[in-house]
Amino acid sequence: MEVSKTKSSFYRRLYVAWLIDSQIASSVPALTEVTGMPRRTAQDTIAALADLDIVCEFEQQDGARNHAGRYQIHSWGAIDKAWIGQHLAQIKQVLGYP
Repeated sequence: MEVSKTKSSFYRRLYVAWLIDSQIASSVPALTEVTGMPRRTAQDTIAALADLDIVCEFEQQDGARNHAGRYQIHSWGAIDKAWIGQHLAQIKQVLGYP
């Protein structure tokens, strides 16, 4: 079944936000490791979360240099985080993620 670019982009954003919020992968290197997506795709996806009114901010680690820290979700906006958790298998299958 062919999935539209709109749907795959939407699912990618939901999945990345869920990974960040669950603290499974709260940095770009961790996201690339968990999903296999390229670094640039991970960065672009994080930046695009704002389009869904998901508030995601980078928090610098105290005393760290070179942008060491993690991303954190501060608000899900109109997105139901519980729905994402209930549909993770479907989301990962559509995206082709492990």
